[in-house]
Amino acid sequence: MDVHLFLDTIHLAEGLKDTLRHCYTSKGRRESVAEHSWRLVLMAYFLKDEFPEADINKVMLMCTIHDLGELFIGDIPSFNKTEEDEKREEELLNDWVLSLPQPYCDELSSLYQEMKERNTLEAKIYKALDGLEAVIQHNESSLSTWEDHEYELNRNYAYNRVQFSSYMQELRDAIREETEKKIEEGNK
Repeated sequence: MDVHLFLDTIHLAEGLKDTLRHCYTSKGRRESVAEHSWRLVLMAYFLKDEFPEADINKVMLMCTIHDLGELFIGDIPSFNKTEEDEKREEELLNDWVLSLPQPYCDELSSLYQEMKERNTLEAKIYKALDGLEAVIQHNESSLSTWEDHEYELNRNYAYNRVQFSSYMQELRDAIREETEKKIEEGNK
């Protein structure tokens, strides 16, 4: 890749450091999209022994790139994101990916399609981790940052994403236990 295009791409990606998410950190500041993506990558790495048949490097790449579309529209929480928002994000991301030189254009296009279809083990792992990380982050944040509807959301979010794996179901159950404990302790 041409060095100037490389720098332009990296400068664009830096925007995710300042694109804030709905979640707060344990110390009370808004989490960035870049921080969310970073932790997804770390989570994938630590699951490599649970999924020896999966290409964990591919999962880690999916986790790294999954929210690049938010460079163009910002972060919209899943409970507020409309079909139109998703379509617009996908269009802008696709336009950007198509502007990249080969082989990056084809590789990223293929990867995003795989992530969208969620038919491969790698795509299922990435998507499950994306949902689970959000619930974990909520559990780490103060209850004062939760909206009323997030109590039920945190109890039930991402269960549909973990059905492919008994390990992921067990992990989701453990996260729910943390949620219940947090709510119980916060209501005392």
